[in-house]
Amino acid sequence: MKIMRLVVATTIASLGFASAAVAQDTDMGEAVAIELNAMTHNEGSCTLTFMVTNGHASQIEKVVYETVLFDSAGQVERLTLFDFGTLPPGRPRVRQFSIPGIACDEISQVLINGARTCEAPDLADTACEAGLILQTRTSIGVIG
Repeated sequence: MKIMRLVVATTIASLGFASAAVAQDTDMGEAVAIELNAMTHNEGSCTLTFMVTNGHASQIEKVVYETVLFDSAGQVERLTLFDFGTLPPGRPRVRQFSIPGIACDEISQVLINGARTCEAPDLADTACEAGLILQTRTSIGVIG
């Protein structure tokens, strides 16, 4: 019985340590994190799915990023605007953008060129760009 209690106590302690480590890993500080989470090829277009999280203490009312898509040869395919809308603090949001006239496997990289619009009255003017965290779970690279 004592061994069973020790195992349970050790397991609980380990889980507590693991959740603290996960919380530390996901603590992004005061920045916006954008992850290209998925891509879906549709007839004549590519849909890019992003997960975006506002790490600031206050809401971002509206953010629009100027975005550059590069083709498989590494050349600029197009310049476009992705409107991520309202981002509440600390809550992930999923946004999808359909890009007509291109297949997903023809896009090699996405460049977040900067914030065209950043409406965040309670935050610094640079809140949407400073410390921007970019990641991908796809074969398409994301840079900024």
